[in-house]
Amino acid sequence: MSRPVANLLLLLAALIWGSAFVAQSTAMRDLGPLTFTGLRFLIAAIVVAPFAIREHANRSLAPLTHGQMLRFTGLGLVFFLAIALQQTGMTVTTVTNAGFLTAIYVVLTPILGLLAFKERPHAVVWPAALVTLAGIWLLGGGGIDRLNAGDLLMIVCAVFWALHVCLLGGMAASSGRPLTLSAWQFAVVGIVAIVPGLILEPVSLQAIAAAGPEILYTSIFSGGLAYTLQTIGQRWTRAGDAAILLSSEALFGALFGALLLGERLTFAGLVGCMLIFLSIVAVQVVPIIGWSRLRARIRMRGA
Repeated sequence: MSRPVANLLLLLAALIWGSAFVAQSTAMRDLGPLTFTGLRFLIAAIVVAPFAIREHANRSLAPLTHGQMLRFTGLGLVFFLAIALQQTGMTVTTVTNAGFLTAIYVVLTPILGLLAFKERPHAVVWPAALVTLAGIWLLGGGGIDRLNAGDLLMIVCAVFWALHVCLLGGMAASSGRPLTLSAWQFAVVGIVAIVPGLILEPVSLQAIAAAGPEILYTSIFSGGLAYTLQTIGQRWTRAGDAAILLSSEALFGALFGALLLGERLTFAGLVGCMLIFLSIVAVQVVPIIGWSRLRARIRMRGA
């Protein structure tokens, strides 16, 4: 798969996640975050399982080793911690703080990739990551409320999101089984979330039925489809690039909020959307045409 196609898959995943913001928020009226997360990802695992079984039947692939199974499980636990910390933090902090502090993973991902995994991102990723973070800050209103314990959870959550992005591409590439990896990590998240959810949170069949449409949408589309697109796409692109592309979830979330809920962006929000869009374009275009050719084109236009 070519890098542009892989990056297009990541953008499509971010678009689907952005469309699911409404469903994720309304589901919390009927279910607790752990129960909702558990049901969502168990269904996502079931949806992806037939494709993973078909992939497993490919005789050209080497059988999964015990080491790979352990690494898949570890990735699922990292994934769960990121989601659980985010959901817990959102019960204490504001939506504005949660969105901005989680987005720190955009900057943390290339740093972590370089320090821990010796993955050198293209030079354009560093300024693009900072511009993306600024765009998300403006999209959230251009402000931040007084920090509390929930905000600390969001910062730790951002570290786990960055770790997940860094680990995912390498595991998908080394195993050659992106669909199996997706189903495996979904199952881990679903099991680890549903057990404490059923114990600690109030739940009933009526509540599950009431949240049924949201559960199905977030499990099939933003869960099974979008996260699998991420797994496939990250086989062919760098972690730093992937973080910036996936961060467009905030941009798409704002657009779907305007379309579906009648929300209106402020001028600062529009500027934030533009900054995120420009960062995405820069990450795609600059590595292709090269710094020198880009500077030459700018000088020609200015002449």
